[in-house]
Amino acid sequence: MSGRRDAVLYLFLAAAWGTSFVATKAALASVPPVVLAAVRFDLVAAVLFAVAALGGRDLRPRGRDDLAPILTGGLLVIGAHNALLFSGQQYVTSAVASTLLGLVPILTPVAARFLRPDERLARRGVAGLALGFLGVVLIADPDPTNLLADVRGVGFVFASAAVFVAGIVTTREERTTLDPVATQAWMALTGAALLHLAIPVLPGESLAAATVTPAVVGWVVYLAVVPGAWGFFVYFRLLERLGPLQMALLEYVIPPFAAGFGWLVLGEELTATTAYGFVAILAGFLLLKAESIRAALRRRGYGQETDAETRG
Repeated sequence: MSGRRDAVLYLFLAAAWGTSFVATKAALASVPPVVLAAVRFDLVAAVLFAVAALGGRDLRPRGRDDLAPILTGGLLVIGAHNALLFSGQQYVTSAVASTLLGLVPILTPVAARFLRPDERLARRGVAGLALGFLGVVLIADPDPTNLLADVRGVGFVFASAAVFVAGIVTTREERTTLDPVATQAWMALTGAALLHLAIPVLPGESLAAATVTPAVVGWVVYLAVVPGAWGFFVYFRLLERLGPLQMALLEYVIPPFAAGFGWLVLGEELTATTAYGFVAILAGFLLLKAESIRAALRRRGYGQETDAETRG
């Protein structure tokens, strides 16, 4: 039952984070990117702290085992990752940025090999990663002439992917005594603090540059509550159960939801290349999850007849 629940949460998380690209694009028309990220995680932290307090959960971190995941998750996965990503997006297109973020599942096994030797990827998984990355490239459809047009932009986005990988590989909550909701709240607050510190030193970033409208408020609240508070809570819960390699694959499941929601809400075009990308991502994901799928089918009784026929 827990495996089925994790699979459902995984897909809902991919859908929620897929919609966040469209919500962010809509909000960025009126709010500078790092300001948007900082305000978003201010609200995420407020929502999670409120949920923890209303539930009577202890909010006080105690000792290194509680502080370590708060710092790695908050500073790397939330703060530094978003600051670098949004800074890079000032210089490169969204297509280039999404293609570079598709490197997360490829970089994760490399990082895990050194930082978490218990995590390994089989040969079939390597083929699945390659197919998944091909799908991301097809959906993004980047212009090769723009890919290296600005080294700063490419460098920032690549660094954001590397920082994200370092964060998910090193963020471990097995020994924490703090309630999970409180842990995610402190992570969000830590990340938001880092983003606010980055605003004065980044060009074009200031609260005064934001234009507040009802539509922008709606998008920001949505980003904070659904992909933000709920999304990061589910993400770190699944990270604890499934490990960094499985969660890195989320980068391959998100693009179909992002493209579909962009078509539905913003009228963005879905081309034949996009469809090919979806197929490549699905094929890569099935390769990566082949053992889990086979085990699930065996648990449900499929394959037993085949085994009996073989014995007969």
